[in-house]
Amino acid sequence: MESTKFLLGEGDVPKAWYNIVADLPVPPAAVLHPGTRQPIGPADLAPLFPMELIKQEVSTEREIEIPKPVRDVYRMWRPTPLYRARRLEAALDTPARIYYKYEGTSPAGSHKPNTAVAQAFYNKQEGVRRLATETGAGQWGSALALACRLFGLDCTVYMVRVSYDQKPYRKLMMQTWGADVLSSPTDRTHAGRAILERTPDSPGSLGIAISEAVEDAATHDDTKYSLGSVLNHVMLHQTVIGLEARRQMEMAGDAPDVVIGCVGGGSNFSGLMFPFMPEKFKGSGTRFVAVEPEACPTLTRGDYLYDFGDTAATTPLVKMYTLGHTFVPPGIHAGGLRYHGDAPLLCLLYHHKYVEAVAYQQRTVFDAALQFARTEGIIPAPEAAHAIRKAIDEALEAKKEGRPRTILLGLSGHGHFDMAAYEAHLAGRLEDFAYPEDAIKTAMRELAVLQP
Repeated sequence: MESTKFLLGEGDVPKAWYNIVADLPVPPAAVLHPGTRQPIGPADLAPLFPMELIKQEVSTEREIEIPKPVRDVYRMWRPTPLYRARRLEAALDTPARIYYKYEGTSPAGSHKPNTAVAQAFYNKQEGVRRLATETGAGQWGSALALACRLFGLDCTVYMVRVSYDQKPYRKLMMQTWGADVLSSPTDRTHAGRAILERTPDSPGSLGIAISEAVEDAATHDDTKYSLGSVLNHVMLHQTVIGLEARRQMEMAGDAPDVVIGCVGGGSNFSGLMFPFMPEKFKGSGTRFVAVEPEACPTLTRGDYLYDFGDTAATTPLVKMYTLGHTFVPPGIHAGGLRYHGDAPLLCLLYHHKYVEAVAYQQRTVFDAALQFARTEGIIPAPEAAHAIRKAIDEALEAKKEGRPRTILLGLSGHGHFDMAAYEAHLAGRLEDFAYPEDAIKTAMRELAVLQP
């Protein structure tokens, strides 16, 4: 009988994270201090992060051991399953083989706990009492709320206002695990008050919420900041996805020709693809495709420049593809993909053409989500549906060519709390939106003064 699921046991949870920095063919760009424009050191990051995470952020070691308490928590849901999408393949009548690594089995329903648990552990070890963070669609806030509960930490979440209003059950999920959830921008921080003075009805953005969370952490001695994407240590923690997927693809007797993931900041796609990248560096033909929304086309239409990670321009400057830190996105339903920049390591790989990128409008993405749900049964999160859209297009291209190809996609979370978006799509109320080119050009001109 042909297998549909490829499962590893609890004893197969990876014992070490994979650090791609050790194998990069080109060195990463330096991270610069926002004031001096000189490379930052550990002391510059100490107000925000515990020292173990700072060490991981700058590490060049290929493997970093996963602490036993973290692995013990991972075993609550890891290893996650790899599925062969046989029903979707049949519906598409394609010679392609489609596999998906499903991260929706975690308690929070997404890949985000892979790093939230690690970050909560290291902060607890250093005696931190509270973590402050931001969240867009709510997946990251949910994950950190859970992790803080498991390790006995308080948690404050600044949730982008448009998502706070669109996704009340994400907010309630965080509150169920004990987090204090605030609609950002708030009147609790200088950054939030400044935004509200200029734009009282601001829908918020991840950049604004980051500014608030960073300010909160920097002004309280017992509090650290926690980030769910972009930074090197976050990408590192997510590699458990790809490490498991490599073994599961071997179990299936197959190897991917193309690896696909949605990208907002880059954590789930990087976590899936990084462990497959060493062969690419050696010349393998495997393709890696990042998928983003046309409403927030960071890789496909942004520029590769130094920029701040937040709207208030308080974070270090990192080199990344960006739409500008003042970017305020439209209220598309893929709230986790509404960030102005992307992970510097992912951007480096894209810049040197190891990674491809494509952008889609949201209606065609939801069409793909419905087709997937009606064949495979899983209702995908709007973010993950971007990867599904590209996987379907790849499978149809294989059909047109009459040649098989193996497709591996990251299904980063379920859509159980996103049914309002599905309702809008089924009712024909979802609108496509392409971010205006004039707005991008204006932002790029403003960023010119930041370049070293």
